[in-house]
Amino acid sequence: MFGTFLNIFKVPELRNKILFTVGMLAAYRIGFCVPVPGVDQVAMTGSGPGGDSPLGDLMNYFQLFTGGNLRQSTIFGLGIMPYISASIIFQLLVTVVPSLEKLSQEGETGRRKIQEYTRYATVALSLVNAMFWMSYLASSNLIYREYTGPWFGMSFTYMLMALLVLTSGTVFLMWLGEQIDEYGIGNGISLIITAGIVASLPAAVTYIYENASFRSTAGKAMDAPRILFLVVMFVSVVAGAILITQGQRRIPIQQAKQTRGRRVYGGQRHYLPLRVNHGGVMPIIFASSMLIFPSIVFRMLRGYTDFGSWFYSIWDFLLGAFTTGQYFYVLFYVLAVYFFAYFWTTVQFRPKEMANNLRDYGSFIPGLRPGKRTADYLERVMGRITYVGAGFLALIAIIPTLVAQSMNIPFIVAAFLGGTGLLIVVSVTLDLIQRIEANLIMRNYKGFLGNAGPIKGGR
Repeated sequence: MFGTFLNIFKVPELRNKILFTVGMLAAYRIGFCVPVPGVDQVAMTGSGPGGDSPLGDLMNYFQLFTGGNLRQSTIFGLGIMPYISASIIFQLLVTVVPSLEKLSQEGETGRRKIQEYTRYATVALSLVNAMFWMSYLASSNLIYREYTGPWFGMSFTYMLMALLVLTSGTVFLMWLGEQIDEYGIGNGISLIITAGIVASLPAAVTYIYENASFRSTAGKAMDAPRILFLVVMFVSVVAGAILITQGQRRIPIQQAKQTRGRRVYGGQRHYLPLRVNHGGVMPIIFASSMLIFPSIVFRMLRGYTDFGSWFYSIWDFLLGAFTTGQYFYVLFYVLAVYFFAYFWTTVQFRPKEMANNLRDYGSFIPGLRPGKRTADYLERVMGRITYVGAGFLALIAIIPTLVAQSMNIPFIVAAFLGGTGLLIVVSVTLDLIQRIEANLIMRNYKGFLGNAGPIKGGR
């Protein structure tokens, strides 16, 4: 392994790509610490919403998978979330809007046009998100008095400046990610999100170290059995995340034979890999975001209802049922993960188009006719493996919640035992290792596994 790392820096092109990527991520982390002017950072740190409130949960999830930080209101506070939202919106629109679907089939030119529309939508979403966030800060008296005014609690010039700062931060992160895609190595947007997640790891380790107690287990949240359990759980969940990320269902594909003159071409046998976790982390992101809003809505309805009334009891019961870690919360969380796993697979996986491509290239699945029967078979297989993949995904998603509630461990530690953050880190790390390994093997160097061959997905 050490020799492999040395080989990385022996290749000038690969070394320059890695150093460029590290430099861009360093620039992101520097801007991550630059606050928005006019915001009382000291008061905001002390009076921000806690992690056990719905808004606190929303901010924790936001910071976890967007690379932003609203708790300190930095220039990169919105993170890359507006760009991710715009990308998801256009991915969904491509499947329902005929003009965009036709544009996506035009190759590189159409892809660049859709990317341009995504950038414009990113700017619009950033302005809207920045407006809501600055309005919240103004209503919470977290902005210095000399900047207050009639425009959503702020003066017009300050409001315009704050919107431009937050929007420019998101646009800069979008540009930074594209530069990594062009001149660095790995997926730029994913690396930015991963850097934000990994940056919170030292705080989790520091918390465990400061609260560790190996002498007595009475009344101590971080005693020896708990620390051992966390280590074993972390290793097990990481292994499971790698398994579900790399897992594939390989369908045998036979290429038709063609006779040209006296020679016979084709006839090779290969495989069509179908990912077990086709939706990636998107089902967990959608499910987590959706289950935050019931608590907010029920809390608001309870506040507008007279204490002791029949409706107050209903809203209070529903608020308690949808609190993080409760039975109904976990149940609906699992159901939501299953729903969004099938939803995202339906949107992204197109068996009819895949069957037509196999027919056009002269390939077929043994025992099945090309066309509709092949499409039906692919859809049936994907539905079965999605059920298994969604089950693993739901299990990994609820582990942090169950561990935090049962063992009284804070979110910053439990977040690394599963959920969105761990899946993102595992998938991005595997993708980065595979790209580096491909560059090494292309130049006659051994990969990370030496003579065992490149990293492959399981069957």
